[in-house]
Amino acid sequence: MIRMRNNRKTIAAGAGAAGLLGLGLYFSVPAFADDPAPSPSPTAHAGKGHPGKGHPFRRARALNGVHGEATVKRKDGFHLATWQRGKITSVSATGLTVRSEDGASWTWTTDGKTRVRKDGDKASLKNLAAGDQVLVAGERSGATRTARLVREPRKR
Repeated sequence: MIRMRNNRKTIAAGAGAAGLLGLGLYFSVPAFADDPAPSPSPTAHAGKGHPGKGHPFRRARALNGVHGEATVKRKDGFHLATWQRGKITSVSATGLTVRSEDGASWTWTTDGKTRVRKDGDKASLKNLAAGDQVLVAGERSGATRTARLVREPRKR
């Protein structure tokens, strides 16, 4: 009887761990798996995801992560999606450097595809300054991180 009870606890612990892993992947992978510029067709979300549920980063915010990377598969192959939350330490016309709470400091390049949002509105890099708290998301190729989104949250 005791052996059966221990087996049930082991199975329950394993199922719980698998559930947490699945939940983490559910929140993190969709944020990077979609094309950053989807077409505006009315069937863009037909049968996929949760249309109307808000931006994927809002769901991931509850995880309290400061930076991370994930390999995602797209039509043109595999990509290394990466993201970081932290304070800007420097900003220039071609990129920015962000330092996370845990000390990780990453330099991000920007290009014409980079979207910048400040207080919920469209902005540009020149609207950002050292010390601003931001979320940066993009892709890494080799040692180069290219930002697709730089977002400074609204002041509360």
